[in-house]
Amino acid sequence: MAGQGLIGKIGSVSTRVRGGERPGEVRVVVAGLPHHYIAFCPESLPVGTKVLVIGTRGARQIDVEPWTEWAAPGNEAAGPTEAM
Repeated sequence: MAGQGLIGKIGSVSTRVRGGERPGEVRVVVAGLPHHYIAFCPESLPVGTKVLVIGTRGARQIDVEPWTEWAAPGNEAAGPTEAM
């Protein structure tokens, strides 16, 4: 999947993102299929960190930020999922 359709998707870091212009790799599940992208973030992100795709750079390169899943009070199972 490419372009604007990735923005807003949730993924996870599969190869450490070193921060700034030193990328890592992120796995994003789209339509039930895993895709791997070169990912940039202003800060360093360790493997396993959940991320939100906030922009694309083309050629399978994306911008991400850390994502914390949330739960509504009294409904701990609520929240976004990777299969969005």
